[in-house]
Formats: sequence, C-alpha cells, structure tokens
Amino acid sequence: MSGQFRLLGEPRFGPFFWTQFLGAFNDNVYKNALIILIAFELGSAEGSQGHVMINAAAGLFILPFLLFSATAGQLADKYEKSMLMRRIKLAEIVIMAMAAVALWLKAPFVLIGLLFLMGAQSSIFGPVKYAILPQHLRADELVGGNAMVEMGTFVAILLGTLAGGLLIAVPDAGPALVAVVVVLLAVLGWWASLRIPPATPAAPELHLRVNAVRETWANLKYLAADPVQRTTAIGISWFWFYGATLLTQIPNFARLDLYADQRVVTALLTAFSIGVGLGSLLVEGLSRRRIVLGVSFFGAAGLTVFGLLLPLLVTLIPEAAAPRGFIDFIAARGGAVLGVVVLLGAAGGLYIVPLFALVQRRARAAYRSRVIAGVNILNALFMVVSAILAGALLGNGLSIPQLFSVVAAINAAVAVFMALSLRRELGGLGAVTEKDLA
Repeated sequence: MSGQFRLLGEPRFGPFFWTQFLGAFNDNVYKNALIILIAFELGSAEGSQGHVMINAAAGLFILPFLLFSATAGQLADKYEKSMLMRRIKLAEIVIMAMAAVALWLKAPFVLIGLLFLMGAQSSIFGPVKYAILPQHLRADELVGGNAMVEMGTFVAILLGTLAGGLLIAVPDAGPALVAVVVVLLAVLGWWASLRIPPATPAAPELHLRVNAVRETWANLKYLAADPVQRTTAIGISWFWFYGATLLTQIPNFARLDLYADQRVVTALLTAFSIGVGLGSLLVEGLSRRRIVLGVSFFGAAGLTVFGLLLPLLVTLIPEAAAPRGFIDFIAARGGAVLGVVVLLGAAGGLYIVPLFALVQRRARAAYRSRVIAGVNILNALFMVVSAILAGALLGNGLSIPQLFSVVAAINAAVAVFMALSLRRELGGLGAVTEKDLA
C-alpha cells in the first residue's frame, strides 16, 4: 500500500485529495445536521411537515446531479481544471456562509434550499474530480489514485455524518457550532485547492450548450458510444444502487431486525465505510498497479455472497423487549453481523476501483469529463430507482432482510452480464492492456 499512500505527499495529488475529502466531509456535516435539526428540534413546530421536509432534503441533494452534470462535463473539458476547482470551492464558501446565517435563524426552508445549491456545487465538482486524475497521475498510479479517492470519500462521508450529528446535538450551541464548522471546512477546502497544479484543458474550443435535457442526452450518448464504457458505467451505477439500498435501510434494519439502538446504527455505518476503505486500498496490491477486471469481479462475488449471508445472520439474533446498545448487541452475536458488513464494504471497494480506473483510461481525453458526467447522471438515476424499488417492495410486505437478499441476487445477474459483455469486448477479464484502452 505504500505506493498509493505516497501519492498524498505528491503536489500533483495531495492538494487535490484534501480538496475533495474536505468537500465530501462538509457536505455530510451539513446534511446530517440539517436532517437531525428538522427531525428533533423543528419537527414538533412543523408538525407532519417534518417527514416531508426530511425526504425533500434527500431528494434536493440528488436532483442537481440530474440537472447540472451535463453542463459540468462541458465546463471540465473546456476550461483548466485546477482553476475550476478553486472557483467551485469559492462557491462553497458563499453557500456555507449563507447556511451559517440560516442555522442561526433556524430557517428550515432556507436550509433545505441551500442543500440544493450544495448538491449543484457537488455535481459540478464531480466530472472535474475524476477527469483530472489521468492528467496528473501516471498509468501505473491511476488504480492507486482512484483507491485513495474512494477510500477518502467513504471516510469523509462517515466522519461528516458523525460530526454533523454530534455538533447539532450540543445543547443550545448546536446550530452555532455547525455554522462555524461548515464555513471553516469550506475555507480549508479552498485553501487546499490553491495548491492543485494546472491541468491542460481537453477541448478549449468547445462551445458551451446550456440546454440541460439535450446535453444530458448528449452526455449519455458519449458514454454509450463505446460498448466498454457503457458496460463499465452500468457496473459503477449498479454499485451506487446497491450501496444506496443498503445504507438507506440500515437504521430500520438495526431497529426492526437486530433489535438495536442508534449506537448500533452508527457501528454498522462505520463498519461498511471501513470495509469500503480497506477494499479500495487492497486493489493496488492485488492488481500490481494495473487495471485488472478480475479484481472487480472478485468483489462482485463478495457483494453477492455477503449480501446473502447478512439476512441469514439475522436469524441468529434473539429478539429483545427493548433496543439493545452496542455492548448488548455484540453479546447477542452481533459481532458476526458487523464482520459481514465490513466484508460487504470491502467487496464493494474491490469492485468499484478498477471500474472507475477503466472508464477514466478508456474515455478519449477530448471528452473525458463529459463521459464522467454521463456516469454521474446514470449514478443519480440508479439511486432514484433504488429508492423507488425499495419503497415498492417494502410497501408490499417484503422485510428488509428479504430486500437485501433480492438485491444480492440481482447483483449476481449484473455481474454475469458485465463479465460476458466485457469478455466479448476486451477478450478477457485479466489485466486491461494498452490495446484494450485504444
């Protein structure tokens, strides 16, 4: 692992890593603090609107990825990327300054509206974030660089979620503390971005087109034009479908099926994030710094096996009259559940890193950012579908463990489809060669 950690000390990667890490961390501090503020402090004042507001908050953060990713891809191809990152981080400072005022005033509708602006800022950052890596990293560093980004993203999500919950819960001072922290994190992210080295524009002659619907369709056509890109993008988006389904259900899974309290919810989320980080970091060593799709399919097998094992372990957990804390949960055979969740996350890390590296290397430089924007659009669509499908199945009597089993079984079908498609296009599932990337 020393090779990929060495990148943190490189000027061409370290400042970029901390810029994106602090951005993801800040997003989740704000989102979780807002949801808790609505649920616990504003819920009684708003009455039944509390549930509507929480779901609106979740939807408004995803919506910009559908609306603005296409424009973001054009911007990232046309302009120098380090300059774009600095401007995006300046926008984050402005948004968080407005959020600080809204937190002080406890204005929920303003806070939710600002969450939409945060989603817009993140959606514009996404294509720049992934398109800059092939410009600053050598071919043998790309897998390790992606592993560090995925590990950093999940750690930032976990830490940000925990920090947001802890800060907003401080009596009397919670909103003020969150306000200070989100502005400080935005400033630190901008400061880190000042040290990102320039990345030559891929298509400076590109004429920007602002029709969101037309450009979204155009980005998806860029993505679909190459069968390998198309299949790889489906695989990446499937990971977000799987992950969104799992993480969304964990609170109720802990309460209804594991008879556990909020501390166990935190432990499960932590276990999954740690697993993804570990799996991501293992990829470089397993693949010897090459893009090896066999590693990804090994991860896919793990997603199915551990996804099916998790519901079976629920049968080992005895019922309880009151929700268990963490220690009681471990004593009730909960350690096996946590272990499987770590392995499930690790399988996800093994699965996703080679796919991201492949789509970055495969896409032509002139429209790489627009291809990545197409992947982001597809990711958002898959996450929306995951919410709809989970709601429909659970609403028709399926239990959460049964839902996990269904998703794990679908994962096996997706993996077979991808293996057959990529084997036909690339001639195998071992190391991807330069001929495969041409």
